[in-house]
Amino acid sequence: MAQPVQVRPGSNDEGNRLLRVVRRGTGSMVTWRRAQMVLLSAQRMPVAKIAEVTFTSPDRVRDVIHNFNTDGFDSLYPRYAGGRPPKFDLKQRAAIKKIALSRPADHDLPFAVWSLSKLADFLVAEGVVDDISHEGLRALLHDEDVSFQAVKSFKTSTDPDYDAKTDRVLQLYALADGLIEPGPADPTIVFCVDEFGPLNLQPHPGRQWAPVACGRGDPAAPRRRRRRATYTRPHGVRHLMAALDLARDKLYGHVTRRKGRTQFLAFCRYLRSLYPPTVRIAIVCDNFSPHLSTKTDSRVGDWAAANNVEIAHTPFYGSWLNRIEPQFTALRYFTLDGTDHTTHREQARMIRRYIAWRNGHVTDPKLRKVIKRASTIKRAKVA
Repeated sequence: MAQPVQVRPGSNDEGNRLLRVVRRGTGSMVTWRRAQMVLLSAQRMPVAKIAEVTFTSPDRVRDVIHNFNTDGFDSLYPRYAGGRPPKFDLKQRAAIKKIALSRPADHDLPFAVWSLSKLADFLVAEGVVDDISHEGLRALLHDEDVSFQAVKSFKTSTDPDYDAKTDRVLQLYALADGLIEPGPADPTIVFCVDEFGPLNLQPHPGRQWAPVACGRGDPAAPRRRRRRATYTRPHGVRHLMAALDLARDKLYGHVTRRKGRTQFLAFCRYLRSLYPPTVRIAIVCDNFSPHLSTKTDSRVGDWAAANNVEIAHTPFYGSWLNRIEPQFTALRYFTLDGTDHTTHREQARMIRRYIAWRNGHVTDPKLRKVIKRASTIKRAKVA
């Protein structure tokens, strides 16, 4: 029997990079769609289901996965053909890229960063090219996958059990998708759980339909809705504890004042009550301290052992493995962006109504398309 097509095993850095591409609100839509297919395959979603979610054909999904397995992240970025022949040969382009990626101090120059003008002058002075315009240099560097970026810090997973935790989470997803048969001690129901928040009573940025600007306008009657300024926020915060049932594709959520171990256990008891006690369930969550059993507080582990529940934790800095993350993107876009709730009760009611609406339209292809588009507009901020 032929093995199902899946993306090759990747590192935690590759998973986080895929998640950043999917969450980013700018860039090529082609790149975003390909990254989404690869990320879903990394979460062990079958090809047929990926094609359904991304509104494409299974053959297209297989091609994207095969290309990623062969060429890595280079396969995510489209390369458009056409136009006049390149002005510089391959040797010159390689030399330009090498110098652009070096530091000016490496060439005994008294500045810390290359500008286009400094780089172009240096290339001509060194005899790499006879002449090059600033725009031509920028376009060449773009073609060579070199861009002007801010220096950033980075994190790698420090979890000593990274491989074991990742393999178990992916195995649970395979069980939920029906790709493998459950063993005697394996769960048949899988929940992905995480907290969303904090939820503040503040004006949230968003978008709206408004008349096109014409003339100078009237400050007394602005054509666009205004956001009020807040100087104090004395109403405290709330937190949304949410769970995604992978078998039913159903979202559950409770809004609480705190997100401690007591509230987490109360939410887990609610999830446990959705199925008979004889049905073994699994809860996938991150390493937030209330999710763990410690020497001083072992309530989570004791409750799980006594109630036929498996708690599976994602590795440190591995939140991309949790399938509930894209749901938070859609929730923020549809429910919070552009709002200014006056009370926490009003805000919580809006969230509960959205969850009910989302669960009632889970198979609607138009809703799937809107949610997919929404994730490219606003970056999710999860707890």
